[in-house]
Amino acid sequence: MARLPFLSEPLDGGDVRVRDAAERDIPEVLIAFEDDPAMHLRLGHPRPPSGAQLGRLAETEATDRAAGSRATLTILEADSDLCLGQVAVHDLDWDHARATLSPWVAPQARGRGLAAGAVRLIGGWLLGRCGLVRVQVLCEADNQAMLRAGARAGLQHEGVLMAYRRLGSRRVDVAVLSLIAADLKAA
Repeated sequence: MARLPFLSEPLDGGDVRVRDAAERDIPEVLIAFEDDPAMHLRLGHPRPPSGAQLGRLAETEATDRAAGSRATLTILEADSDLCLGQVAVHDLDWDHARATLSPWVAPQARGRGLAAGAVRLIGGWLLGRCGLVRVQVLCEADNQAMLRAGARAGLQHEGVLMAYRRLGSRRVDVAVLSLIAADLKAA
């Protein structure tokens, strides 16, 4: 059965580390969404998460991982355990061995390379330990920060899906960025 195991140790990329999400991250997650009121829309959610929703996700994390349906990982700086962002692993398709990553970084921590480092670490873990063949990031086609982070993480820009996602009352184009094992070897 396909599953997403918990990390025995945080993934370490030097300046950035990634660990399994924990309930202790909830206050920082809520603050980040409060500090960037449009972040939930860019992630494709109709509203910011509530503390209760985050608590329910934390409660079902073990079951969801065992079923291979989703995982949430927390982004950290090298010498800290403070949540500076997260990466959701979702839309897993085990028949085709692929998943989608949705990274976000708290406004006060942006510009430090945390998203790129976290996506690269998690991508490597999913392509290696978890047996996936492809991971992808979907972002607004004009989200220059995510496009730069994706390039730094080694993701390939595959193209743009026109009017793919609804953002509030309008439709937006979405860029498709992908990572396969060959991309990790090339870097």
